[in-house]
Amino acid sequence: MKKYVIPVIRILFLALFIFLVTNGKMMLWLGLFALSLVVAVLFGRVYCGYVCPMNTVMITTEWLSKKFKWQTDKTPKWLQSGKFAWVALVVSIAVMIFAQRVLKKNIPVLLIWLVVSVLVTLRYKPAVFHNLICMFGPLQKIFGKFAKFSERVDKPNCIGCKKCEKVCPSAAIAVKKDKKAEIETSLCFQCTNCQQVCPTDCIQYTKEF
Repeated sequence: MKKYVIPVIRILFLALFIFLVTNGKMMLWLGLFALSLVVAVLFGRVYCGYVCPMNTVMITTEWLSKKFKWQTDKTPKWLQSGKFAWVALVVSIAVMIFAQRVLKKNIPVLLIWLVVSVLVTLRYKPAVFHNLICMFGPLQKIFGKFAKFSERVDKPNCIGCKKCEKVCPSAAIAVKKDKKAEIETSLCFQCTNCQQVCPTDCIQYTKEF
């Protein structure tokens, strides 16, 4: 049931995003994002997994990228420091403020980022955009790091099959040298992809052990 409910939730939020932005209500969406940071401290990065329109369109984009063999495993070296996402956040905020106060216009910055997310994902794995480019990523990482509830691995039952690692859109899961999977809470979208493929049901959304 969960497998089918989650896509519906994503599509509904995508429709809400398009409605708000096309009607000049971008600040309402940014208010929703601000609220999601508070939510992230308790429940993890659910905004990224369920609400974010960029993540929603990237799921289909990644499927196309794999189908036509456009995707590469490489990550551009100039992005690897992780600083670009912070620059993107500052520049995006500055552009929005300048446009509203000086130009008296609303530049659709979020729609621009939506297009960027698609273009990047046509070539690179989703984690490249999520972790190294997205303007929302840095703040979500900080608040999500302290999540009281999150996807967690019951290590005694983990067999190290790496199935969870392969389906994680944000590269939040890694099977370590002890052949046990670990989930980086600050990167986890709480999307349940890992739960759905785990053969031993050792991944559960739960309070910190």
